[in-house]
Formats: sequence, C-alpha cells, structure tokens
Amino acid sequence: MPSYSEERKQQILNKLLPPSNMTVAEVSRIEGVGLQTLYNWRDKAKQQGRPVLGSKLTSEHWSAEAKFATVLETASLNEAELSEYCRAKGLYVDQVKAWKADALRGFMSSREQELEAKRQRQADHKEIKQLKSELRRKEKALAETAALLVLRKKLNGALGERQRGRLTLLPERNECVNLIQEAKEAEQAMIIEVCNMPKFASLPPSQIVPTLLDEDAYYGSESTFYRVLKAFGQLHHRGRSVAPKVSTLPTTYTATGPGQVFCWDITYLPSTVRGQFYYLYMLEDLFSRKIVGCEVFEQESGENAEKLLEQTLLREKCLHSGVVLYSDNGAPMKSQTMRMKAYELGVTTSYSRPRVSNDNPFAESLFRTCKYRPDWPSAGFKSLDEARTWVLKFMRWYNYEHKHSKLRFVTPHQRHTGQDQILLAKRKERIEAAKAANPSRWGKREVRNCTPVGPTTLNPEKESVKKVEKQAA
Repeated sequence: MPSYSEERKQQILNKLLPPSNMTVAEVSRIEGVGLQTLYNWRDKAKQQGRPVLGSKLTSEHWSAEAKFATVLETASLNEAELSEYCRAKGLYVDQVKAWKADALRGFMSSREQELEAKRQRQADHKEIKQLKSELRRKEKALAETAALLVLRKKLNGALGERQRGRLTLLPERNECVNLIQEAKEAEQAMIIEVCNMPKFASLPPSQIVPTLLDEDAYYGSESTFYRVLKAFGQLHHRGRSVAPKVSTLPTTYTATGPGQVFCWDITYLPSTVRGQFYYLYMLEDLFSRKIVGCEVFEQESGENAEKLLEQTLLREKCLHSGVVLYSDNGAPMKSQTMRMKAYELGVTTSYSRPRVSNDNPFAESLFRTCKYRPDWPSAGFKSLDEARTWVLKFMRWYNYEHKHSKLRFVTPHQRHTGQDQILLAKRKERIEAAKAANPSRWGKREVRNCTPVGPTTLNPEKESVKKVEKQAA
C-alpha cells in the first residue's frame, strides 16, 4: 500500500477544499489515489470542521485560509469573469468583495487607513467608468442581435423556394444545421454575458428577465436563462436559505386594496456583544407587501409599539378606517397599552393561534428576506444607530427596487400606488411583439401572465374545508 507524506496529502486535499471544490472522483482520476483513501482523508477534514465538498457548511463558515485563497484566485478577474466564477462556486460577488476588503484591512497601516478616505472620494469617477463599460457592452449586444438577423436571412437563402415535401439534399441540410447551431451559440453567449453584468451578478433569472423587459429588452424566458446557465455550469444554490415548508393556515383575511390589513411582528437584530440584541418592529401592508412602518429599539415594549402604530397610520392616512392589525401573541402585541391605543385609533386587532409559529407568514417571510440579504452583517451591529441606518437602507431597497415574485415582479411601492397595471400592460405588449417577431419560439403556448395580481388573502382556507362547507350548506 503506497504511503504519502503530509505535504503530499495536504496538496491533494486542497483540491477538495474551497475554492477548487473538486469531486473525489476527479481528484482520484488526476492524482492516481484510491477512492477509499480520498474518502478517509475527506472524513478527517470534516471532523476538523473544514468546509470540504459534501459537508453542510456554507461559504459563511469557510476557514480564513479558504476565503483568502478565493480572494487570491479572483484578484485578476474582471467583473464578468468574477460573476461567472461566483455562480460556478455558489458564492455572491458581494461576499468575495467583502472578503477582499477584510484582507486588505489586515494589511493596512495607519497611513493607508488615512488614504482610504481619499480613495472613497474617487467613487464617482469609478462609477462613470462603469457606466461607460456598460454602454459598450450594450452596443456589443446590439451588434450580436444584428448578426442574428443576418443569420436568419442566410437561413432563408439556403432553403430557397423549395416545394413542400421535397427531400433536402445533404449539403443543404448540413448548411442549415450549421446556421442554426451558430445562431444558438450566439444566443447562449449573449444570455451568459447579460447574466454576468455587474448589475445582474447577484440576481437570479426570475429578477433579471423582468428588469430587462422594463428596459425594453428581451433575450429569453426565465426557463431559457436557467437552462443556459446550467449548461455553462453557472447554476448553483447561493446564500444561506433553505427550502420553504408548506404550512396549514387556519384564519382568513382578504385585502382588496392598500390600507386594509397590516401584518406586524418583532424580530431580533444581533449586536457585537454576546447576549445583547436590538429589536426590529416592522409593519407590512398585506395587499402590496410594502413596509409601511419600521423602527429599531433597544427593548420590547407596548409603548414603543403604540408610537410606531400611530406614526404609521398618520403616514398612510388610515386613522379610524377600520384597518385590521394582525400579529402573533407576543407580550408587546397583547399589552394593554398597545390594545388601548389601537382602540383609540380605530384599529381592529387580530392574533394568531397560541403556540403556532406559522400563522403570520407575510411578516415572517419579510424578516427572512431581510436577514438573508448579501449585505446582512453576520457579525452583528455595533450600535443602535448603525442598526437603524441598515434597516432604513433595506426598507428603501425592498419598497422601491425589489421586484416581488408574488406581485408579477413589480415593486411593493408600484403595487401600493397602482402603477403595476400600466407597467404590466407595457410588459405584455413587449412580449407579444417578441412573439410576433419569432412565433416559433413560443409555438402554441401563451405569453407570460402579465395581469395584475388580485386581492391578497392571509391564511386562505384549504380546498377540502371549502368543499365540506359547501356540501353541508
């Protein structure tokens, strides 16, 4: 049985570790080491807590050596190459940049830290260069589109005016196949280039396609984007999220417009001090998913909740309108101070079932979106002001930039103000024009659904319950 030195073992094991993340079979084939030997080495590395392939540790738990190796490997890549690298490794571009910034801070002297403020003032100049680069990419994409049109004309010329049913000669058939393959490769290259643009580097196809439609551009459907990314090895799970679970929802509230039903809850925000937390109070409009009120406090109390509720109702002009306020059974929610203030303001309070954590799904989903943002400070907030600043930035992004998947990919603000109807109508016109220009892509299928979302229901009744009630009636 061959023996290996520690240096040789470490060199081979590094290929199983980030950022290479090669499989055991690939390393065995390249290095000539037995599969069982490699599995034993990998199991020992797992016991030591190292993030080898197949372990449940995410990129957040990578060792400092693995993160530094990733920074070194991506140091010479441009924005598009970095985006392609991150998709292939299951990382976010912001994560790699944050690791690079941490590494640079470790090398900084006091003099260099003073120069950092000066470099910050050059951000505007860099932004102008990025915009110019983006303009060049769009011009290149336009040229490729023109090339596709030329290829289509060549295809018509190759086929000629032949009669239906006539056998296609082999040279003509090969020429048609080559033209189709050229067009397919050019279209795939265009989609990959669009996905790896800096502004789309951290977005999935479900966010990229609606954004392109708003910019009057269409390269393919979401399924086409996913299929091309998978073919090029750039479709991997990213982030710390897990698959959502379907839950049973007992109670029902239906909102047909904004300002009818509010969902609210409180969540913990970690601080840099172990055991100390800040508390995020957040109110969400059920109809539009817009964050209508949020604030960060140092403690949970009914007094803080009543202040936020009153400010929110004044801002949304919902005083004495009979708005429903839905929450769980927490102490601030059911405090006498909060309930009396709600009664004075004409608010109807409603609560979830005791000891049931999934009766308030809209608020919980919003907190999940908040805490799984790429710029979420995993180490905690240094102060109350820093937490409030980050939450304010998140609220603006969520209300005015984030395209919600359950609202036909419009922002909550557009849904709240009724702008979604005009925007979705324009999207439908753009897709129908694309279908008319290339009907073979769709065939008999309809274009994507661009009708505005109707009323929103909180905790809808199950179909089986509805059938039983109908039979009993």
